[in-house]
Amino acid sequence: MQVLPIASGKGGVGKSLFATNIAIALAQAGKKVILADLDLGASNLHLILGIGSIKDGIGSFLCNPEMDFKDIVFDTEYENLKFIPGDGEIPGMANLDNSQKTRLVRELYMLDADYLILDLGAGTSFNTVDFFLSSSIGVIVTAPALTATLNAYLFLKNVVFRLMSTSFKKDSWAGTYFEGLKQEGKSFQKIYIPKLIEKIRQEDIESYTTFMERMSVFKPMLVMNMLEDPKDSQKAVKIRRSCKEYLGVNLEHLGIIYFDHLQEIALNSRLPIIAYKPNSVLSQAIYRIADKILEKGEEINNPLDIADLNDSYSTASMEAEIDYDSKVEAMENLLHSGTLTEGDLVETIRSQQYEISSLKKENYFLKAQIIKFSKGKQKV
Repeated sequence: MQVLPIASGKGGVGKSLFATNIAIALAQAGKKVILADLDLGASNLHLILGIGSIKDGIGSFLCNPEMDFKDIVFDTEYENLKFIPGDGEIPGMANLDNSQKTRLVRELYMLDADYLILDLGAGTSFNTVDFFLSSSIGVIVTAPALTATLNAYLFLKNVVFRLMSTSFKKDSWAGTYFEGLKQEGKSFQKIYIPKLIEKIRQEDIESYTTFMERMSVFKPMLVMNMLEDPKDSQKAVKIRRSCKEYLGVNLEHLGIIYFDHLQEIALNSRLPIIAYKPNSVLSQAIYRIADKILEKGEEINNPLDIADLNDSYSTASMEAEIDYDSKVEAMENLLHSGTLTEGDLVETIRSQQYEISSLKKENYFLKAQIIKFSKGKQKV
């Protein structure tokens, strides 16, 4: 069984929508798929799947030692797809203790499926990071907005820190040194990881070896969602460069998905987009990513060589150009057929201009904060 955790550095980038649709796409390809809602603080995958209120879920299972885990694995209307709800209404479920987390992971790994898709909570809580690390592979969903790309990078940085924390024995030199750094608070987040790793290599070769062995099988993959323009795909290159230079992580590009208002209509109709409009540009992008996952097969756990890694970014840029042309063509067809009026087109452009204006304001604010921070640092 391939376990595929799906995470995001922040909310609002389409993580749960992607998890649901990719699960259906893999199921439609004839694979046995289980989709688990591990966003335990705000479980809502059942709504995206079009399922009404559910009595029991992960929360019920963890609160009731007598409950059988199979009782919360439900069939869906989609062939080959089963669903495990999260139970976000039970207090405290967002903060599992170690025994609950261990019990849950053990039950998940005993399931019978080709793919287990884990939709994780947004952010960088210990539980989210640990669930992400429960598999050697994982998908980071982000968007072109500056805050989204920054949070995707910070999520991976926290994952690397967590790998360190669990790789070093408490009584080792590295363990003691690492815990001391954590006590320093804010300065801990400013640590240059390659330099820290080199120091550990010099002082504690055993801890260094353990950490590097775990890093060698850590294989995160990126999905850039909500694109508006082909140029947006280049944001992924910047994330890759930062991950390689500052974290020592090779980040593969799994694919791009354009923003489409059809997604909102599908969501309001409680239908996944690939069920609502399977031929849309957005749905075809989902199917394309599913095909990449299927093509990898059991080799999905194997590290990519640099040539394949580079190809993944070149391919994503090409896909961004192709999908953009498809979107423009679809818009023209709607305009010529009379389905879309010129007024609708004007309203769409106005909406996009408003979004661009909001992003510019956000960018100006962040720049001002950076300049303010730099001036303060120079005074020190």
